[in-house]
Amino acid sequence: MDELRRALRRLAKAVAVITSSYEGNRYAMAATAVSELSLDPPSMLVCVNRNASIYFPLAAGAPFAINILHHSQREIANRCAGAVKGEERFLQGDWTNTNLDIPRLGESQASIACQNVRQIQHGSHAIFIGVVDEIFVCGGVDPLIYLDGRYTRAQALEL
Repeated sequence: MDELRRALRRLAKAVAVITSSYEGNRYAMAATAVSELSLDPPSMLVCVNRNASIYFPLAAGAPFAINILHHSQREIANRCAGAVKGEERFLQGDWTNTNLDIPRLGESQASIACQNVRQIQHGSHAIFIGVVDEIFVCGGVDPLIYLDGRYTRAQALEL
């Protein structure tokens, strides 16, 4: 397990905040285990630990949004990674709702709202598959990156 953790620290990933709304409550979780799945139909997947507060709403079938953070949104990532709990995670940032009534971060690089259509349980986590319902894009491409246990910024290489 330690060797796997060491290996995965070398995998750079964009930081996203997964959001959902269920029974009148909003949920948010910072994540890097997010990926595109298919362009036909347009689909995304998120991996969520069963101990995360957002797990229960997603397991119940609630829709979700993937908010891809800009490099300047480190504090929002920290808040949603456990620095604060519950509704306090939404006290910073420009939060609005999608057509599916899911919170989305207005100034994130992109937000992708999804209908939650399938889940796969595996070990400590579940994979939730969502069919894309709405897409929002804002500003240039400059994501917050998680690498080697810390946040960083991408640097474009000249070709």
